[in-house]
Amino acid sequence: MDEGGRTNDAQAELETVDAELELIELQICELLQKQAELTCRKDALLQRLKEACNAAQPSSSKLSGANPVLSKQELQLYDGTDNQVQSSYERAASETLMLSLQLKAINLTLSGRDLFLVMPTGRGKSLCYQLPALCSKGFTLVVSPLVSLMEDQIMSLKSINVPAVMLNASSTKEHAKNVMAGMTDPNGPFKLLYVTPERIAKSKLLMSRLEKAHNADLLSRIAVDEVHCCSQWGHDFRPDFKQLGILKRQFPKVPLLGLTATATGSVLKDCENILCVPHPVTLSASFNRANLYYEVRIKDSNYDASISDIASLIKNRYKDQSGIVYVFSQKDAENVSSSLQKEDILAFPYHAHMDPDVKSHVHCKWTLNKIQVVVATVAFGMGIDKPDVRFVIHHTISKSIENYYQESGRAGRDDSQADCILYFGFSDIFRISTMVVMENIGQQKLLQIVDYCQNVDRCRRSLMAVHFDEVWDDEGCNQMCDTCRRVKDYTTVDITEHAKQVVKIVELAASVDEKLTPLKLVDTWMGKGPAKRRKMIQTTTLCRLQAEAMVVTMLLQGYLRDDFSFTPYTTYFYVRLGRKAPLLKSQTHTLCMKMRSTGRVSAVVKPASGQGSAKEGKGSVQSGGDAPVSKKVKTNVS
Repeated sequence: MDEGGRTNDAQAELETVDAELELIELQICELLQKQAELTCRKDALLQRLKEACNAAQPSSSKLSGANPVLSKQELQLYDGTDNQVQSSYERAASETLMLSLQLKAINLTLSGRDLFLVMPTGRGKSLCYQLPALCSKGFTLVVSPLVSLMEDQIMSLKSINVPAVMLNASSTKEHAKNVMAGMTDPNGPFKLLYVTPERIAKSKLLMSRLEKAHNADLLSRIAVDEVHCCSQWGHDFRPDFKQLGILKRQFPKVPLLGLTATATGSVLKDCENILCVPHPVTLSASFNRANLYYEVRIKDSNYDASISDIASLIKNRYKDQSGIVYVFSQKDAENVSSSLQKEDILAFPYHAHMDPDVKSHVHCKWTLNKIQVVVATVAFGMGIDKPDVRFVIHHTISKSIENYYQESGRAGRDDSQADCILYFGFSDIFRISTMVVMENIGQQKLLQIVDYCQNVDRCRRSLMAVHFDEVWDDEGCNQMCDTCRRVKDYTTVDITEHAKQVVKIVELAASVDEKLTPLKLVDTWMGKGPAKRRKMIQTTTLCRLQAEAMVVTMLLQGYLRDDFSFTPYTTYFYVRLGRKAPLLKSQTHTLCMKMRSTGRVSAVVKPASGQGSAKEGKGSVQSGGDAPVSKKVKTNVS
């Protein structure tokens, strides 16, 4: 054998060894991950058993890494209505407070303690600073991220004759002047002052007035609503939130109350540092809201068809009922609302670039049920306290699990059943990906919500629980999500050969220095494009939705990866081979995924060896996609 042949043999053997090493490293990583998961679950179960007497225990020690700020016995002093600090509002508390966690939070803030409160949407977090404000001298400063949130709360407060004002970019000079004067008025013209974080960061006049109010003992407390926005790891990071540490540095003895529905332990730890609150008491309640039904639907790639499906849902199931349709962009808000109006649905857009008066008008009309649907971007939502929202529909997926939980949480605040329906479209993944590419862990969070949507066998609540550091028993769902309500009709299928076909296409494109978008990749795999290319690849027998689901699975599992390209005008998402792609060259490596058993699966993909319906096989991928008979798929809520 000549030198060239020996070199080729050595190169081939080297590639085989590299692939085997990659496989071993993958197996080690999977075992270490499993060990970490089991250890974490063990610790959580031990903690759960230890504190079984109280499902909403404070978690200061876990979050701060130090000894608890208050012992369990000390915290019990703040549980009841006989606490000495609440004599001034005992009657009000007994009439309005039903949750012990609210009562504990109010007692703590009235006692001058710094506090973080993590409580699900619609469970009355705002009451925990609004009621103490009425019982305290001076006013409470509320830092709030959204104008819609301020307007909603002020409308509600004024309806019960609670004096509250706000300062934001749309405030007139005359209004701002009156508010500034009222801050140092001993007679107290208002009890709550709502401001944006940008106002705190950029207005020297406001900080001067706050200092004078503090010296006059009129600044009773500081509330930071949606406190997760402080953290760069939070799902709605706002740069000016990072400047809020000035408040605690300037007014160290004024108690601070941070409120959120979605922050994890790491986010709260970050918030402690940013807000200069070294040892806050942290109270946490379960994320679960039992009255919300969660469902994921496959979104038709045809715009008119997807709108028709949403319109049919609203007109039939939610006739004359109030709801929100969340969209990706301001343009989408205009287009979708216009399309729904053509379907005789009273829908209006809401987004950040609208005239402030128009936004306020839409908000008010919707609150009074004179508008049925608000078609909104994320500029509308956090803190909106309309109790009778019967549905929240996502026309496009959210950018994270936390965002989706927050946005869908606008539904059912009256504790009656409400539906949270998310439309999952292949192309939407990459639209959002280009939007979050510059965020610290934006891609990671996006892939988590994509995995949530691809899931066909796990309870939706159990997937959410992972993100909120909570152990979840699927029986607690009570069939209030689509996966728990359906018959277990999924199957584990071997997609190894299909994955090899996809890898071949990407390799071929790379060899001629061609960049592939995910849409072009699927088109090529399905036989579209130049005849010359079709001769060089094996086209798929899958339907388009199956092909898209498999490409998404390969992205989630690392067989494919993103490759962004930036221009002065836009960002493009291209597909490249991922770190696991070489594993597919091994004869022993298999890739499986779970798919809905709807008739066509057996015709196009083979069940994984030894796998039966509704059984999870070794090495299977915890994601899947519907394998529909037709392109349009609907899942009904009975």
